[in-house]
Amino acid sequence: MKKEYDFSKGKKNPYIADLKKQVTIRLDSETINYFKRLSDDNGIPYQTLINLYLRDCAQKHKKLSMGWNK
Repeated sequence: MKKEYDFSKGKKNPYIADLKKQVTIRLDSETINYFKRLSDDNGIPYQTLINLYLRDCAQKHKKLSMGWNK
């Protein structure tokens, strides 16, 4: 590897804006703690785990089933 690289003619990645988008989302403490524990167990940042889980739900077109317990 060279000691010095010349990036003066480099170009920014035109696809970087499509990779991830920052959003604000409100999550309860229990949910955050759950993903933080998973993060500790797997060595993956908890926000990445949340993103992976939500992406899996979206790809599988999972529907939320809600009902009242009697």
